[in-house]
Amino acid sequence: MPDTFKTFDTTTKRILPFILATAIFMQMLDSTILNTSLPSIAKDLNESPLNMQNAIISYVLTLAVFMPVSGFLADKFGTKKIFIFSLVVFSLGSVFCAVSQNLTQLVISRVVQGIGGSLMTPVGRLALIKTYDKNELLKALNFAIVPALIGPVLGPLVGGYMVDYLSWHWIFLINIPIGLIGIFLSLKFMPDYKSKEIKFDFKGFLIFASASLLLSIALERFGTAQNITPVLVIFICGFMMIYFYYRHAKKTENPIFPLNLFQVRTFRVGILGNLATRLGISSIPLLLPLMIQIAYGESAVISGWIVAPMALTAMFGKSYVIKILDYFGYRKTLMTNTFIIGFLICCLGIPGINTNIYWFIPIISILGFFNSIQFTSMNTIAIADLRNSHTSSGNSLLAVNQQIAIGFGIAFGLIVLKLFENEPTLIQGNTHLAFRYTFFVVGFLTILSGFVFRRLHEKDGENMKTEH
Repeated sequence: MPDTFKTFDTTTKRILPFILATAIFMQMLDSTILNTSLPSIAKDLNESPLNMQNAIISYVLTLAVFMPVSGFLADKFGTKKIFIFSLVVFSLGSVFCAVSQNLTQLVISRVVQGIGGSLMTPVGRLALIKTYDKNELLKALNFAIVPALIGPVLGPLVGGYMVDYLSWHWIFLINIPIGLIGIFLSLKFMPDYKSKEIKFDFKGFLIFASASLLLSIALERFGTAQNITPVLVIFICGFMMIYFYYRHAKKTENPIFPLNLFQVRTFRVGILGNLATRLGISSIPLLLPLMIQIAYGESAVISGWIVAPMALTAMFGKSYVIKILDYFGYRKTLMTNTFIIGFLICCLGIPGINTNIYWFIPIISILGFFNSIQFTSMNTIAIADLRNSHTSSGNSLLAVNQQIAIGFGIAFGLIVLKLFENEPTLIQGNTHLAFRYTFFVVGFLTILSGFVFRRLHEKDGENMKTEH
């Protein structure tokens, strides 16, 4: 079936963003829902809570390894088959997690989940990109992207309540009805795009997957490692593998990620902007609840409720982002929006230890609104000018980049916090002060990251406008 085939009825076009939204929601929820549940699972499985980190890491690493191959599999076997396959595998992995009797079984089950998760979002988004014309795509992606904002916020809160009032098994079983809805809708409405001529760059896949794996391991360990040297070695090895991939791609006819992708300015800026701005944004859903629990001595549930309004305002922001982009354009919107986000992150460091914690709610609520604009804008500008032949590989690379960027952000926030905590002359044993300084540093660097979008032209993204 040719890539340009887009004659779908309105029902398919209406349902497709919802199908992708279910996949994104499950993946993002599962990336964070375990965080508040690990102590309870550890107790039930007779394991040390410290060992339970493997249940999180195994999932993240599986995503990093298999995401690069998502575009090839979709092109070869069809978006419909691979997307339904990913939902089935993810749902089965969730069942296996719920019935796990020990940590080894749980880790293996999380790997199964990760295989499904690594294909769900990139393949679903690929079907969306190929179905909609460029001037319709912003609206469709804008709807589907909201769960990516809600998942990390609701994950810890939902996980905390389920562990307190039901049992930890339910944090996995919650995926089953969502997965079944996704499978049912996909069987009826998911279009089946294939590519006629495709060769698999197996060597390139191995090199790039190794780079993703090494970088993800390093980023997962950075925030918690006692000795930073081995983690730094793994991190450097990850970057060396990216360099090896670059050399491989230069002399290979059909690399898994063609280098001429980066000749597309909007894609290049979108990828780099995603990486730079997520350094600050990604750490906030972790750092703020952590501060409320450690510095203010509040419970996990209270800290979850403080951050929860972020999800509501993100949904509110969704209804304004198209109008904002149509009026101001991508360059102005992304630069200004990134500056605002950086400023708001700095504001989280202003309240003192005696300030009522509910002062954080208006700041975090406004932040949710602007995050919604940021993610929709960054993701759509990256794919705005991709040719049909580059859609699959560009979309897969964007998914890998986002996954690693989130890891970068979390690791960066924890490293800055640890550096301040280890500076007795500066904070004098005051943990709350360490958190405040961390917010100032992270916020300031987010403001600086806004200048990445200066590389965009005023007219970039015109083809994405919903009205001409």
